[in-house]
Amino acid sequence: MIVVTGAAGFIGSCLVSKLNQEGFIDIVIVDDFSDKEKNKNLEGKKYSKQIHRDDFLKWLRENQRLTQFVFHIGARTDTTELDKKIFDKLNLNYSKEVWNICVEYGLPLVYASSAATYGLGEYGYDDNHQIVEKLKPLNPYGESKNDFDKWALKQERKPYFWAGLKFFNVYGPNEYHKKRMASVIFHAYNQIAEKGTVKLFRSHNPKYRDGEQLRDFVYVKDVVEVCYFLMHLRKHSGIYNLGSGKARTFLDLVNSTFNSLNKTATIEFMDTPADIRDKYQYFTEANMAKLSSIGYDKPFYSLEEGIKDYVQNYLSGTRYY
Repeated sequence: MIVVTGAAGFIGSCLVSKLNQEGFIDIVIVDDFSDKEKNKNLEGKKYSKQIHRDDFLKWLRENQRLTQFVFHIGARTDTTELDKKIFDKLNLNYSKEVWNICVEYGLPLVYASSAATYGLGEYGYDDNHQIVEKLKPLNPYGESKNDFDKWALKQERKPYFWAGLKFFNVYGPNEYHKKRMASVIFHAYNQIAEKGTVKLFRSHNPKYRDGEQLRDFVYVKDVVEVCYFLMHLRKHSGIYNLGSGKARTFLDLVNSTFNSLNKTATIEFMDTPADIRDKYQYFTEANMAKLSSIGYDKPFYSLEEGIKDYVQNYLSGTRYY
């Protein structure tokens, strides 16, 4: 059996779909399954068992002999949530329990970290274990992910294979339920559909023109390809960046969304809210050399390719992956 936590969520459900495409149906899906909109991500997918996240740790101990691989994708991902106790419970302590069970029973583990751990990028965007202790995340979510990375690296006992994946700006199908936490492409598409124009934050940094703030946007289909690759590799444990490796502007993103709809771009700029200006990232770009060095050589979708596929094959018709 393959375990996927956070299976009803955005990345988790896409991973289940990828596994199904590759012929894997003995999958144990884990989530709280309380969100009807979120559960639509699972319709049509094949799996053998559904476990509530509150029951999962006990279940894993009892069924470790039948478990071949654990993908721990589930997490509280709301970057606007400020209650550290929630993140300590769901992102830090729960992940420690999953890790310890995998150590005890010799189970391979891939878990979701985040590029939010890099903060403003004071130390760059290299997935170097040496800088993890120095990183300064900008919110409790990023702190919880970095706290677990730090904890994992300090452990004397580790799963025989483990990988922490620092997801950058992931976009793609199955994020309909995420509302304001959904990708910029999702919001751009909806703004175009409703008003024919897209609003972007104005730059408050003299080094960047309006709309030329840069992010590493990565298509979710590439994310699950990497997960699948690691499931088979099972060596070279460590923390890895998972982005496209190429920073692109928000103007590029919005223009690509308009192009995918065969519409002329109309963009308006608005001030970045004062309360987040000092925490606003003007540049992120994953150094992907480490993943490449262990043999991953599949090309990533370009921003234009990913947006075209997402808009035309999923957003236009509210289809799922």
